[in-house]
Amino acid sequence: MEPERLTAMANQIAAFFDSYPEDEAVTATADHLRQFWDPRMRGQLKELVAAGGDSGLTPTALAAARRI
Repeated sequence: MEPERLTAMANQIAAFFDSYPEDEAVTATADHLRQFWDPRMRGQLKELVAAGGDSGLTPTALAAARRI
């Protein structure tokens, strides 16, 4: 999947949980990514973050990506 699409999807999930307290939002976002994203998608997101391509991720999405 294209990095831009992964970023957009992760940001959408994080945005849903952003009304929660920060730690709960990060935990809920990470849980969602673990439960509903294909392992390949999670792997691509991890690779994107590891390569420094995290500039498009919101703070909640970035913190969640680092937890998965």
